[in-house]
Order: sequence, then structure tokens, then C-alpha cells
Amino acid sequence: MPSRSRKTTAEVLELERLADSASDVRQVTMGHRVFLSIKRAIVHGRLVPGYPVSEVELAGQLGVSRQPVREAFIKLADMGLVEIRPQRGTFIQRISRREVENARFLREAIEVAIARRAAEVASAEAVRPLWDLVEDQARCGVLPDHSQFLALDDALHHEIARMADCERGWRLIEDLKAQMDRVRYLSISSATPADTIVSQHRILVQAIADRSPDAAEAAMRHHLREMLKSLPIVIENNADAFDL
Repeated sequence: MPSRSRKTTAEVLELERLADSASDVRQVTMGHRVFLSIKRAIVHGRLVPGYPVSEVELAGQLGVSRQPVREAFIKLADMGLVEIRPQRGTFIQRISRREVENARFLREAIEVAIARRAAEVASAEAVRPLWDLVEDQARCGVLPDHSQFLALDDALHHEIARMADCERGWRLIEDLKAQMDRVRYLSISSATPADTIVSQHRILVQAIADRSPDAAEAAMRHHLREMLKSLPIVIENNADAFDL
């Protein structure tokens, strides 16, 4: 357990209160919203690695019954974000370096191919939203809260997949990159400056705009290998967050 004093779930977590509903369809939506809210809190570091989380406290803070929280815990355990210990409770998993490296490897294999296809089919009209996202991200990079910056990062990569008619590829990436996202939130202030990411994105988008598959592939590969440089720095600065 981390050496810092233990806090309650309510003290370390800020989540929007969600209105409950009796509708079966709305319950499905509500369950997904509960899952996303807790996942976001873990990825953003508001729920601290190694700490226990209370099903009762989370349900109370979200304004929902315990059932969607329990279901969220099961999904989060499958993703390696929480550990459910019978008779002991549920704990936020520390970040696994091995899982981060494996996820990065798989993401590179998928997204390099997506970038290549995007460059092959690019048009001026299709590329324009990419430039808009890069410029929006550049403006957000100077803000102290990096949440919007990283949301725009995901939006850019998603849009490239959409251009390439490979949204299923992006859904696969979303499923495997949760551990990477935890590192991204830790690295942007200490290991990988925002302007470095924006510069890499400009090179990538320019390669797609130029309809140069080789350049787009190389730019995406270089961009996704940035984490190989930043990960050791992040681990050194946040040792308590990692399970090595």
C-alpha cells in the first residue's frame, strides 16, 4: 500500500451524480455511464493505485444502486484496472509495465496500418478535420488541466481511423489502451511535453495530406514509440503507481 495516509473513496474521487432510471434501456445506458465514470477516474489518477474502493461509497456518490457499480468493477477487473479480492474488497490496480508495453506494441501494429491506409485514400476535405483537431490540441496544451488535450489526442487518432474506414480498428485500440492512458496522464507534465505531441501530430497529418503512405506509416510509428522513451521517466517519478 502507498505510504501516504488513506483517504476514503469520496475524498479521492470526483464524479458527476447520475440520475437513476427504472427503464431497462436507460439502465443499460446508466451502467455504461457508471463504468466510464469510474474508468475515467482511474485513468486520470483520481483513484490512486493500490487503494481500496468502496462499492457502497461509489454508488452513493454517483446516485445509483450498487448493481451498476458491481458490474463496472467486473469489467474494470477484466481490463486490469481493479483487482477484486474475495472477502477483502476491491482495489485499484497498480500500473503494469508489462501490460503497458504489450498494449503499445499492439497499438503500433494496428495504427501504423491505419495511417498507411488513410494516406492512400486522403482527400483535402477529409484531412481538414485533422488539421482542426491538431490546432485545437495546440491551444489546449498550455492549460494546466490536460484532460481536454488528451481527449483531442484520442479524437485525432479516431478520425484517422474513420478516414481509413477502419473504425473497428479504433475500437480494438480503445479496449487495449487503458493502461497506456494511465501513463499518458502521468507523462504529459514530466516526460513528454504537450508541444512534442502536437509537433508529431502535425508531421503525421502532413504525411496523410501529402498522400504519402510511407511517410504516414513512419510518422505514426515514431509517434507511438514516444512512450518507450517516457515510460522509464514516468516510473521513476511515480514508483508507487507501478507494479514492476
